[in-house]
Amino acid sequence: MDKIKGETTVTVTSKGRVTIPKEFRDKLHIDTPGRIRLIEKENGEIIIRPVKRPSELRGALAAETTGDDEKSATELLRETREQDLI
Repeated sequence: MDKIKGETTVTVTSKGRVTIPKEFRDKLHIDTPGRIRLIEKENGEIIIRPVKRPSELRGALAAETTGDDEKSATELLRETREQDLI
């Protein structure tokens, strides 16, 4: 069983909006304004992951392409997204 490190109760507005407390945004490196991905696990738990801006991925994707097996930035981004879903 996973240990719980911290717990905070937040309010959900009538429009479904939630404010993620600063301590959690800092730990997860969530920029504001920014985007997050919510992933539901089989046991019902929800995982929050930050979504990087395309500008942050440019250098990383370019650095990964070498040799005969070069892939386009779009192909690498697709693979990265697929790995995030696992």
